[in-house]
Amino acid sequence: MGKLNVEEKTIVVPGDVLAEGMDYLPAGGAFRENDKVISAQVGVVEINGRLVKVMPLAGAYVPRKDDIVIGRVSDVSYSNWFVDIGYAIDAVMSLKEGTTEFVERGAELSEFYGIGDFVVARVSNVTKSKMIDLSMKGPGLRKLIGGKITTICPIKVPRVIGKQGSMVSMIKDYTGCQIIVGQNGRIWLSGKTPEDEFLASEAIKLIEEKAHMSGLTDIVKEFLEKRKKEGPK
Repeated sequence: MGKLNVEEKTIVVPGDVLAEGMDYLPAGGAFRENDKVISAQVGVVEINGRLVKVMPLAGAYVPRKDDIVIGRVSDVSYSNWFVDIGYAIDAVMSLKEGTTEFVERGAELSEFYGIGDFVVARVSNVTKSKMIDLSMKGPGLRKLIGGKITTICPIKVPRVIGKQGSMVSMIKDYTGCQIIVGQNGRIWLSGKTPEDEFLASEAIKLIEEKAHMSGLTDIVKEFLEKRKKEGPK
């Protein structure tokens, strides 16, 4: 009979015994030693059925194919855009993947996306040498107009989204903002007023700060309700 030694969202350190027996299986951030599942890093426990995983408390963004990211155009060539997605090297978006519009030979690509523009794009390929290709082909992928960008630690993104999008939907309902969450930790907010955008940004920062805590939905809901009653400052 297996024994689980920790609860979900518990903070653990390397060497902590998370579970005993063969009923539980180690996932990311954990390993098996004899009949024990042991933490391999400092992080927060996630339990999914028999799988026991440790999510790191901090870490850089590591691109994966089909991630939806928010990037900033950093340079433009005659046939490509170079996009900062918060990775060690800029991603590349080709003319073919950047637009479905007909582009005349010799056209200035900066007329479509210029340096400093933010875009929502999909990671279409990650090569063995860790070069990143982006695509703008797909629903919701576009240049972002207006609004503001806030940035969080990428590993906290699932907490901002919530189960089946519940957390981000709640923030949208309370603030009236459009919100796009990039897997790279960049989040675009667009509200009717700057105050709405500021409130949504504060809620997201609260989630990042308290991502390791249980009952996070109630914490964020209480925060939003209090701020809405207080009104604009």
